[in-house]
Amino acid sequence: MALVAALLALALAAAGLVLVLAEVATPSTGAGNEAQQVVSPPVKAADTKRSGAPGKALATANPLYKTGRLADVNCSPGNLPAGSMTAYRRFLTRVTGCLNRAWGAQFRKAGLPFAKPRLRIITTKVKTPCGSWNTGADGVYCSTDRTMYLMISRDQLRNPFPLGITRLIAHEYGHHVQQISGIWNYYWTARMGATKAQRLMLSRKSELQAECFSSVFMSTMQGTPLVADGDWAYTVDWFRKNGAKGWPQNDHGKGPTQAAWMTRGFNRGTPGSCNTWAASSRNVT
Repeated sequence: MALVAALLALALAAAGLVLVLAEVATPSTGAGNEAQQVVSPPVKAADTKRSGAPGKALATANPLYKTGRLADVNCSPGNLPAGSMTAYRRFLTRVTGCLNRAWGAQFRKAGLPFAKPRLRIITTKVKTPCGSWNTGADGVYCSTDRTMYLMISRDQLRNPFPLGITRLIAHEYGHHVQQISGIWNYYWTARMGATKAQRLMLSRKSELQAECFSSVFMSTMQGTPLVADGDWAYTVDWFRKNGAKGWPQNDHGKGPTQAAWMTRGFNRGTPGSCNTWAASSRNVT
């Protein structure tokens, strides 16, 4: 049993993921890299006619929140054997297809226009339209070109962890959901003129929501070989203990807070369970 536990921990080490907010983003354009890196193996609108600024209701009362459980699209991306970039590309393309079908159905229920993100799989750091590649990042969502950039390292090729890479892409996709639903319109506007403490709070709300959206998608595959109960429980516990380590400021949320939103999204399976914007400040610490 000790050997099994060690192997599981090693696998999760190769694919557990945390988030970094790129400060190169400008609030006026809403352009910013949202990046993740591998770690050891969840009011009234403003008067837009007068101000031209999107209202807070875009974030706190978005139509997506009333659409119920995320559509189960019977996602089955197949195996992810070690050592094959072709297999990685195929796997990630299939998972992206699942995300497109699930969130596309949700946007239709909400009466919102839907657009697919682009997927770019890379093996070396690149400069995106949103700025330079984040140090140590393995995945980036750039809002300018609406593209998810996923970097596959040699270590990941040697020791792939399907749950971890699925969670990564689902998280980056969560930022795309925020972008095309209008949630980020409020986020970037609210950052303008905000104090550092206020910007950190806004960042946590954005990142914790993307984490929760990711977990909502993962819940549609609960109990399958891809999202085995034991692997998921271990992943959440890892974030509870380690999710905030290594970051100089609290822009992602404390470990227990990250784990709480992961658990909330996974257990409820609804976008409405991920409304961090209306949550009490004590729940987005």
